[in-house]
Amino acid sequence: MTALNRPARLNRVLLALLGLLLLAGGGFVCATHTGRLTVLDPDAALVPGTAAPPTWAPYVTAGAALVVGLLALRWLAAQLARRPRTRTWRLERDPDLGRTELAAGVATGPLVAEVTAYEGVRAAHATLAGTRRAPVLALVISADQTADLGAVRSRLAAEGLPRLRRALDLETLPVTVEFRFATESAGPRVLR
Repeated sequence: MTALNRPARLNRVLLALLGLLLLAGGGFVCATHTGRLTVLDPDAALVPGTAAPPTWAPYVTAGAALVVGLLALRWLAAQLARRPRTRTWRLERDPDLGRTELAAGVATGPLVAEVTAYEGVRAAHATLAGTRRAPVLALVISADQTADLGAVRSRLAAEGLPRLRRALDLETLPVTVEFRFATESAGPRVLR
């Protein structure tokens, strides 16, 4: 199920690597400055001499900057892919007899309507991803802060999900359920 939230995993890995790199760099600078690490002389010039750098140095710097920029763009693009990719399912068993297609949003519509009607649920959103052979359902439920999430989950497991599996003719349907609490309405308050 971790494949459903790839941008978060990518963010964690990149932030961890960046953090480790910054910690190592900061530790190196501090250890060198205090004299505990004698790799570099703290009183030495940062760059030896005043001669121009070799002709290859600007090209290497530009190449490194380009790679870092492309990685940053890839990271930014990963932020936009929040939901798993949905597909149109083909349900035919014999293509010679015709073709039946089912959009994933159409398949999950009745489930979303049913879950929204549960007590304490304000809204629901379902994404059916994967193929017919390997389907995955991601369900996000916005509930009141006083809602009994255990009851919502039990009712979903007992009624909603089995009904969807029967409708799609699936033996199993891996599901991730994310609960979000809806904010209280910002209506007028009366002080007594």
